[in-house]
Amino acid sequence: MNITVLGATGRTGEHVVQQALKAKHQVTAVVRNPAKLQLHHPALTIAQADVLDPTTLTEHLTGRDAIISALGAGHLKPSTICTDSAESILRAMPKARVRRLIVVSTSGATTEGDRPFTRYLLKPVLGRVFRHPWGDMRRMEELIMASDTDWTIVRPPRLTNTQHTGIYRTATNRSIPGGNSIPRANLANALLNTVTNRTTYNQTLTVAT
Repeated sequence: MNITVLGATGRTGEHVVQQALKAKHQVTAVVRNPAKLQLHHPALTIAQADVLDPTTLTEHLTGRDAIISALGAGHLKPSTICTDSAESILRAMPKARVRRLIVVSTSGATTEGDRPFTRYLLKPVLGRVFRHPWGDMRRMEELIMASDTDWTIVRPPRLTNTQHTGIYRTATNRSIPGGNSIPRANLANALLNTVTNRTTYNQTLTVAT
């Protein structure tokens, strides 16, 4: 398949690019600074573009089968990167004639399926700590859910840098009890497996070890 990856220089995005190439996909990595992606492969195109500008983004989505966005602020300060990039992507997609969109959010955005301790104690505390990034992701989710695209919102819990095992749990439209973390490499694996899985179209997918 031909896939565009946004946030390709991030800690999750790099895993997505590497695994997609290993799976023999054609990959376009959209980045602000090409020098940050130290990866060379015949099937990889590195494109410099502003993800917040749908005009320049459109050409890097045209002809692709799917878009994977691993964009995120990466800090606790106020940010609208997820919301703003979603608006840009959704404006560019019709012009590029591509419908499939997979984005990374957070399982902190929902409590459905959580155990009582997580629902009533843990997440309210974490919600105050992560109020800015989680708020941004919730607004992003609302935009994507309202869009006329074949979207999947993937919600991981705490991300770790442990090794790729390919072993994780998934749940549709609810949290995973006891699912407190997942390696970024496994998240990347889940994102790529979701691309052609039609049962995940217009659904939220929680992933956790």
